[in-house]
Amino acid sequence: MKRLFIIMILGMLVFAYFGAEVLADCTIIGVGKDASVDGSVITSHTGCCANSRVHVVPAQDFEKGAMAPVYWGLQKLNPPDYTNYGEVIGHIPQVEHTYAYFHTGYPQINEHQLAIGESTLYQREELQSNPDIGKQIMTIEQADLFALQRCKTAREAIKLISSLMEEYGFLPSCGEESEGILIADPNELWMFEVVCVGPDWDPESGEIGAAWVAQRVPDDHVIVVPNHSVIKEVDLDSPDFMASENYMQLAIDHGWYDPASGQPFSWQEAYSQMTNEWALSRRWLFAHEFAPNVKIGPGFSLPDKTLTSNHMKPYDAYHQPDEPVSWYPFSYKPERKLSVMDVIKFQRSTGEGTIYDMTADLDWLVPDGKGGMKKSPLCTPFLSPYMRELLDITYHRNTAGQHHYGFVSQSRSWLPDPIGGVYWFFLENFAHAIHVPIYCGNLDIHESYRIIDEKKYDENSATWVYDFVDNLLQLRYQEAIIDLKNVRDPLLADFFAKQGEIEEKALELYKKDPVEARQFLTDYTNSRIEESLEAYRNLRYELLVKYTNRRR
Repeated sequence: MKRLFIIMILGMLVFAYFGAEVLADCTIIGVGKDASVDGSVITSHTGCCANSRVHVVPAQDFEKGAMAPVYWGLQKLNPPDYTNYGEVIGHIPQVEHTYAYFHTGYPQINEHQLAIGESTLYQREELQSNPDIGKQIMTIEQADLFALQRCKTAREAIKLISSLMEEYGFLPSCGEESEGILIADPNELWMFEVVCVGPDWDPESGEIGAAWVAQRVPDDHVIVVPNHSVIKEVDLDSPDFMASENYMQLAIDHGWYDPASGQPFSWQEAYSQMTNEWALSRRWLFAHEFAPNVKIGPGFSLPDKTLTSNHMKPYDAYHQPDEPVSWYPFSYKPERKLSVMDVIKFQRSTGEGTIYDMTADLDWLVPDGKGGMKKSPLCTPFLSPYMRELLDITYHRNTAGQHHYGFVSQSRSWLPDPIGGVYWFFLENFAHAIHVPIYCGNLDIHESYRIIDEKKYDENSATWVYDFVDNLLQLRYQEAIIDLKNVRDPLLADFFAKQGEIEEKALELYKKDPVEARQFLTDYTNSRIEESLEAYRNLRYELLVKYTNRRR
């Protein structure tokens, strides 16, 4: 108990000294089945909402005429436990049977391998609304929940989500901004974007309560959605597009598009316009990594954003306008096929070696004792605002954020749903986290992933275990990050190495007894979670001894 108390105090001191970035923006990465190394359809999500607890909501049956609650506060850590979803602000007709799904602040995947990744987008101020001024009740996370309970395919999900938004009104829940979701099933990948129609919408008016568009990602393409619209021109004669009746008229009514101009209508330009470095940096990093020869505009190639570029100023580059967002395509044909690990690596990106690399700032340099300079052992890509002010370091947004959770999902058509659907879930800092495999057939999730109280340390909470290590890394980041990788990387490599063997055994069991196969997968996931927690607890002690008590 004494040792645990000391660890708690030291960890809190480290956290208080370095501080945490307030929120990590959400990045979605998707991969079509012909662009992935194994034929998986991949979607992903890096989340910044407080509710990082994950649990299985089982399939259920309801009587005819039952009503389903609509919640406000799904993203919040609502006490007393993870089954409290927030305030009920309305109801919709319930279906007689719902599918099992996995729930966090933004619900993720269901028993039929339908997976949804979310990214908050931008919308014009005239369209914005909130619960205090509007009558809309359907948030994107609530619509995701209903889709996972009621749908098997991405197209079904789009039709349901759009109908809910139109009938009950789209209610923003991350500020007053619009939303985008990337929906995957075992065969297709679709991008869906939605905006409000204004704060004065009334369900009694007969007008639809949202404007939306959806576009299919080509099977041989990849896509990144960095908190900004990616859909441009909409071709409703193509089966690869869907849209609301008012998708263009809303812009015409506000004077944002003139059909007489002769210019094609662009959803992105009408509702999202130019954006700043906080989103454009991630677009560039993704294209630079996976499609470096892409043409991003007439006569333009991907710019060379290396450290020799004079792009480190102004001080607040986060809000600095950059190249036009319209230069970047909706999706890319990658120069090589992507794996789950490729997506994980991008989730961990801190822009190392580019102009977005905050560890390359000259203020990190200290004497090396040999007449030259070297990076300080404290040099870190995860600076608090106080450290940035102290060192006068320009802020660039990392793809990797410091909290709260995320995943990379695989949907695979050649396997039964309980085995074919697997999502690699992580908690806390994206760059330091361990991704554990959770299967669609899992009956439950390890208790440590279901509990978190931000106001009280709990040794049995996985979030606190991972967060503790994340904060201890800042004691001497340049050395400690190597220690973390030496523990985490072999463990994750073993997860991937064992994947085929585990799934082959699960498939054999499934043919005999599907329930036994699901229990096998549940036990496997939970054993991997326990292994990860033990590794991070031991790493915590190692970091404390190696750096806290170390003398020069």
